Amino acid sequence: MASYESIQALHKSLPPFAPYLPVALLPYLALGSLSSTFALAFYFSTLPKDTIPIRETAVGTTASVLAGFGVVALFCSAGVYV
Repeated sequence: MASYESIQALHKSLPPFAPYLPVALLPYLALGSLSSTFALAFYFSTLPKDTIPIRETAVGTTASVLAGFGVVALFCSAGVYV
């Protein structure tokens, strides 16, 4: 088992965290994702009811994924890093 000093030295030698997307891009990503979510939710509510709901499932899944990423991007742009 490594000592505390060796783990601390290893920690200090590692490069700092760098996100894949710049932080300045997060508000725009959140706005685009959440706007698309609301548009797809409106489209979902106007779809005719089919016997096999393939289109409804695809639209609902897309809106759900966009809402999830949009909410996380909105929180991160507000400074609440989740």
